Amino acid sequence: MIKPAQLKSAPQTVKSDPDTPTLLGVLARQQILTPEQIEKVGVEQASTDREIREIILEHNYASVEQLAKAEAQVYNIPFLDLGETAASPDALGRLPRAVAERYLVLPFTYDTTNNQLSLAMANPKDLQAIEFIEKKSGAKIRPFMSTPDQIKKAIAINYEESLSIEVKAALKETAMPAKEAAIDLAKLGEIIREAPIAKIVSTLLEFAVKGRASDIHIEPEEEKTRIRYRIDGIMHEKLVLPKKVHEGLISRIKILSGMKIDEKRLPQDGRFSFRADGQEVDLRVSCLPTVHGEKIVMRLLKKSGGVIDLPELGLRGVALKNFHDSILRPHGIIIVCGPTGSGKTTTLYSGLSKINSPKVNIITLEDPVEYEILGVSQVQVNPAAGLTFATGLRSFVRQDPDIIMVGEIRDKETTGLAVQAALTGHLVFSTLHTNDAAGAIPRLIDLGAEPFLLASSMTCIVAQRVVRRICLDCKEEYTILPEVVANLKKILGNLYKYGDKPKLARGKKCPKCNNTGYLGRIGIFEVMPVSEKIGRLTMERASAADIEKQAVEEGMITMKQDGYLKVLEGISTIEEVLRVAEE
Repeated sequence: MIKPAQLKSAPQTVKSDPDTPTLLGVLARQQILTPEQIEKVGVEQASTDREIREIILEHNYASVEQLAKAEAQVYNIPFLDLGETAASPDALGRLPRAVAERYLVLPFTYDTTNNQLSLAMANPKDLQAIEFIEKKSGAKIRPFMSTPDQIKKAIAINYEESLSIEVKAALKETAMPAKEAAIDLAKLGEIIREAPIAKIVSTLLEFAVKGRASDIHIEPEEEKTRIRYRIDGIMHEKLVLPKKVHEGLISRIKILSGMKIDEKRLPQDGRFSFRADGQEVDLRVSCLPTVHGEKIVMRLLKKSGGVIDLPELGLRGVALKNFHDSILRPHGIIIVCGPTGSGKTTTLYSGLSKINSPKVNIITLEDPVEYEILGVSQVQVNPAAGLTFATGLRSFVRQDPDIIMVGEIRDKETTGLAVQAALTGHLVFSTLHTNDAAGAIPRLIDLGAEPFLLASSMTCIVAQRVVRRICLDCKEEYTILPEVVANLKKILGNLYKYGDKPKLARGKKCPKCNNTGYLGRIGIFEVMPVSEKIGRLTMERASAADIEKQAVEEGMITMKQDGYLKVLEGISTIEEVLRVAEE
């Protein structure tokens, strides 16, 4: 913990002990300020006696965040990014909102063992504030450096957010000592039926639905339990709970999802449903033993809401036409590629919904069935009972199907059966874990498919990723640098039609988008129809690079190009496209 004496002795001017870091010295080492700027600031500071940070900000030599990080080094205090930190209800309960706003501070963790409150401060040199907050909270203060803007936003979010308030209220009701959490199963049974634990679980679930989360992570650490949500594909830490409630919380979720509460050494899986905000949600629950206790991850699958149309997913133009033409063919294989969480299953469901009618028999084999489609026979794999992708696919051909969807091609047997089904007049949909469309063909050959059979059975290959959409409530335009324009022109080639000074968009960050600048997601795609020339390259076992080159010559728009076109249209940002599509 930093001592007040250290803060008092922290240098504020250019002149200081040579062994003590100065603000200008730190900024120089980090190459944020040039030697000329340092000299100018030093002269101005000596002649006017103003604060160095004030002069730097006035001349726009460094950002507020860069200054705060440098000052944190000078004062020997950790810098805290509040955008990536959740405040615990225990800590927030120790300091009223009015005090936090007055001194521009945010309490984010409370150490019960040492009676220590960790405090993010815009001005950690304010010893009067530290002294007052110590008296008000009854705890020792451990200061952290942050920026004024971050603290203001964090105060608004954490003191108003229903998640923290409701959990805080539930925690007050729990009179559960830390030691009692691991006493015996009989007492644990009483704890998990208590209203506070049940209230915390239901609050976590309701917040996930309201916040559009796809996953909830309950992660035990040495002294606390943290709750993280995956929203628009990015993890956000939303809550920190005291360790004493962890056992009750995990056991409550285990009972709801049909797991054994006395089995703590082995991973377990389960599922349950609940209703929130008028929506019915299925949860797939996975429990994993870790060194600090059991970790639970819950995947949320909304039953209501229906299947999204292909244009809404982000498919348009030539890519949409090629995919649409492929799914209307009576037989062949259509593969959707991408890593886990890239929206492959959603695209398959959209394609199936487009061709679903009483005139065709559609059967799907999935792991698990994520959404129910009216009029489609959906089967969930069950390896324990012997129902795998391969055994299910073998049975499917005796069910007189027109269209078959196999959740994933992952082994030699499934590959062979999918190719045979396509050659015998069925339309087969499936997914594959490859990075791009051209890489799917060499991957299928690796899995044992004969090149000449692939060439005659493959119809279309789609590769995709999902990028976050810019929040419409805080969207702003800005002009980009000439070198960025040059890069866009180079990647897009003859697809670029936006002039020499295009304006891009970004989110300024607002409460509606949870101060991220993004709200919702959209897909970026590359759709590769398997033409006669690509079929010939398949038979020659050509490399993915050669196949992609041929596809681009035939008019395929690559995933990165599709992403950049969506950037130029103000739908997403360059950073998002590079995050998911940079090779």
